[in-house]
Amino acid sequence: MSAGDRDTDTSLINSWRSIVTLLVFVLTNVVVLFPFHISIYIPRLFLDVVLVALSYLRVILPRHDRTHHGSQGTTHGNGDNGEVKRFWVPLRLPMNFVTAPLIADLFLLAIRAIGRKEVHDGTIGTEGISPLDIMAFFITLAYIAISIDASGLIRYLAFKVLQKGGKFGRRLFLYLCIFFFSLGSFIGNDPIILSGTAFLAYMTRVSSNIIHPRAWIYSQFAVANIASAILVSSNPTNLVLAGAFNIKFIDYTANMIVPVIITAIVLFPVLLFIVFADESLIPRVIKMHELSDEAKAKEPVNPNIPHGRGNDAELEKEMANNEQGKLLSLEEIMNPFLDKGGAIFGAVIMAATLITLLALNAASQATGEHPVFYVTLPAAFVMFCWDVAFGWHNRRKTRGIARKGRQEVENARAERAMREEEQAKRAALEQVKAYDPDLMRTHSPKIPSPNQDGTNGGHDNSLELFVVNANEGIPSSGEVEEKQRMSYGQETDVESPQERPRATLVSLFADAYRWSQETFPTVTAVVAHLPFALVPFAFAMFVLVQALVTKGWVPVFAYGWDHWVTKTGTIGAVGGMGFLSVVLCNFAGTNIGTTILLCRVIQAWTDIHAENQIPISDRTFWATVYGMALGVNYGAFSAAFSASLAGLLWRDILSRKHIHVKRLDFVRVNLPIIAIAMTVGCAALVGEVYIIRDNSPFHL
Repeated sequence: MSAGDRDTDTSLINSWRSIVTLLVFVLTNVVVLFPFHISIYIPRLFLDVVLVALSYLRVILPRHDRTHHGSQGTTHGNGDNGEVKRFWVPLRLPMNFVTAPLIADLFLLAIRAIGRKEVHDGTIGTEGISPLDIMAFFITLAYIAISIDASGLIRYLAFKVLQKGGKFGRRLFLYLCIFFFSLGSFIGNDPIILSGTAFLAYMTRVSSNIIHPRAWIYSQFAVANIASAILVSSNPTNLVLAGAFNIKFIDYTANMIVPVIITAIVLFPVLLFIVFADESLIPRVIKMHELSDEAKAKEPVNPNIPHGRGNDAELEKEMANNEQGKLLSLEEIMNPFLDKGGAIFGAVIMAATLITLLALNAASQATGEHPVFYVTLPAAFVMFCWDVAFGWHNRRKTRGIARKGRQEVENARAERAMREEEQAKRAALEQVKAYDPDLMRTHSPKIPSPNQDGTNGGHDNSLELFVVNANEGIPSSGEVEEKQRMSYGQETDVESPQERPRATLVSLFADAYRWSQETFPTVTAVVAHLPFALVPFAFAMFVLVQALVTKGWVPVFAYGWDHWVTKTGTIGAVGGMGFLSVVLCNFAGTNIGTTILLCRVIQAWTDIHAENQIPISDRTFWATVYGMALGVNYGAFSAAFSASLAGLLWRDILSRKHIHVKRLDFVRVNLPIIAIAMTVGCAALVGEVYIIRDNSPFHL
């Protein structure tokens, strides 16, 4: 669509559908910022009928089998546990960044606020932005990047950086920042978040004088997102921006690399000496726990194999904060797994893909001439074939590791059950003592040894029977011993014909997934970490923004932006767009939603000037565009986890490593970081546009 075809009429905002569209857009972004669940009550009879039908169709197990085999299921009325039946049953519907935009689009379709045009333009694309191409490019390139991460390369390189930095805290902090920045520039922020966050969580845990991991994890998160601003391929926001304004990839990098590097150079001493200037956060000398010679001699195990570490992984979870747990964590960072073949092959594929992208994009007359996923899709397929072939070649080894680890876990659980039974019996015995001391004087708590004739010597065992009965529900020692014999005597996933439940669709999927984990651990891990949730979110946000365009709101925003730039000039364009984009990242559907919206606003701004025949200067236009590029990348570390999907991923990984980051702490720590980063980046950009741009009219 050409500039002259776009509608800049603002009178459309007076219709009720236009007003509802804006309200829906705002409410959707509020839900993305503060997700919650809605309880929908349905009749229990209806739920029972559905569950019975599903069990009859062998999708799920019948209720009594689900209870017997420990499956999670709904407890139905007056059951064995004596619960009272309720007529209404609540079902919890999540309202988050995936469901909220989709429900908003469906609602707008229902009231006919949007139609076929908005859905088409928001999915297939228009005005240089092609959501379908962008998502295909991002997912395929993400496969290569996450496959490199699954090979253990990032964690292994981080371990080498840790060795290089040694015990000196400030030097190690510098080396890690350089490492995360360099790697993030090429493969993007998501793989750095995936492996780097876990590595730092382990590293700070096994240090005896790093009181809190705050300095390390926040710095890594900021550096990874700053680095993602350099290449178009490092962040989907960059691809949206490049497509909207027909920017060649090499030109984008040439304009962004200087402000980004200056930001990183200035930010490091600020983080070290101002924001985190505390010995308990970044000690001058780091005291690390020592890894035993026995642990050093162990062969590293692929963390993608289920139960690969056996019972050690279970112990690490249970003893996360004590000395033994820290020593188990130390093995993760000081003896890392590395698939050398996969790492080298993946690095070669990634380098070849990026070079090909840059070359083809530079040779094309327009960025939309050849969709970029034409390059990344074959490269991802080659990487996928490598991972599949490598997994199949090593299937016997990986299956053996998984089987052995599963047996260790089951054996440990059986032993723990026996200990818990004995503890429960002793506790019940103590209760009996406290309740009736006379009973203890007439009944010996010890069970005497049997006589040679097999009798117990005439002693009364009623006390033992009393204690056992008092612990109803605790498995008997015979049951535990039987379970233990199963664990030691044969594979734990083999059940007797009497105990094995009938196969269902759910159980078949679960078995297939476990088989895939054990046979193709890398492929399964990569697919599990691919950002598939980004696809429905991005498409739904594209449609919502397109609704704002057709309902006249984007032209309104464009007129407001035009007034601001007219009064403040180029410097105001950089500062205003930088500030606006950072703020909207937190309130307009993450940095992806913000990029979509602001690109449309800037396009409408150029249309307004074209209609009025008042040209925008080349300096002011590109200052606006690259100011937005800084803001949507840096805005990921600002005030809300949902400012980017990387922020949500970062929070979840830390939570699994027993580091819980609160919303207010996230805001408090990040505000000075984002303020300094944006001030430095925008100042560098202003200097750059005044040096290399002039006031000649801009032509797209």
